[in-house]
Amino acid sequence: MSPPSRQPAGRPFVPAPTKPRPGFPVRLAGMTVPPALATQPVPGLPYGRLAAAVAPASWAAAPVPSGLGLDSSAVRHAMVSRLAAQGLSEPAVLQALAAVERHRFVDSALVNQAYEDTSLPIGLGQTISKPSVVGRMLELLLQGRSRPLGRVLEIGTGCGYQSALLARLAREVYSLERLRALHEKARDQLRPLRLHNVHLILGDGMLGYPKGAPYDAILSAAGGDSIPQAWLDQLAPGGRLVAPAALASGRQSLVVIDKTDQGCVQTVLEAVHFVPLKSGLA
Repeated sequence: MSPPSRQPAGRPFVPAPTKPRPGFPVRLAGMTVPPALATQPVPGLPYGRLAAAVAPASWAAAPVPSGLGLDSSAVRHAMVSRLAAQGLSEPAVLQALAAVERHRFVDSALVNQAYEDTSLPIGLGQTISKPSVVGRMLELLLQGRSRPLGRVLEIGTGCGYQSALLARLAREVYSLERLRALHEKARDQLRPLRLHNVHLILGDGMLGYPKGAPYDAILSAAGGDSIPQAWLDQLAPGGRLVAPAALASGRQSLVVIDKTDQGCVQTVLEAVHFVPLKSGLA
């Protein structure tokens, strides 16, 4: 192992990019939270504080700018206000959506659509999901919990947007991506955010990541005909899994599985459309 790099006192160490290897986590250095977000103390959350989640009503009418102003927090708050009006209500999820800049995770040709409630292609036949769908799945992970999330396993890193959101909701995030090009792209896009609690792994999502188990929650951004047994095995007692699956009906639906002392309890929710779950690396 090489000796640690030297850096000026008081500045976080950001490791240099390394060539990804299957099963090897890429660690991203510590994150600085903008002062504007530190308004309301919430014990146990990763950064200790939580801003008001629902934007003022006046933001809901704010138009999404075309080309300019996408770095404005008002644009993100306007998106969050629209999602809240549609029924999204978990404060921590709304705050995360307001804080993470979605336009930084989409291709430049599609950046004007970044804050619309639409899925967008990110290459290699993959997409970044609609903000409403991402918010819904994150809300399901948190519903009914009496304590903050500890370790979370994300299946399908994609562009890294959902990983950045999970970083604000969980103590530690392990994110698996089977496509090397997307893994590298997500690493590059997340690195400037300095998320110390996100570990990006090039690996087969269907196998999960046993080294990080057990997990308080597992979230999948791809759907198969069934829920892999490996995921259930790696889910902690009292944990929750949220994933799309076709199941017996053949129609892809959002599935929630709660692991109890008596076994796993499955709930099938609304119809969804996600990219197919595949095995192996590419």
